[in-house]
Amino acid sequence: MCLAVPGKVVSVIEEEGLNFRRGKVDFGGVLKEVCLAYTPEAAVGDYVLVHVGFSLSVVDEAEAQKIFETLREMEQLEELESP
Repeated sequence: MCLAVPGKVVSVIEEEGLNFRRGKVDFGGVLKEVCLAYTPEAAVGDYVLVHVGFSLSVVDEAEAQKIFETLREMEQLEELESP
């Protein structure tokens, strides 16, 4: 099953010469670099849904918390935890 997981954007990286934005996203304490090309409106503090390293949409915090709760119920959050 493929899931898009919510994470909070903690920084945005825009480099000269690159035509896509990247950002550091916090997934419950695990920081990952994510491509923000599909969500140009995403800003620091926003929650984004991420699938295979790409943010697909911006969601509000309440929606992100609902998704986290569903993942907890499905026992799928352990995949995000650091080893």
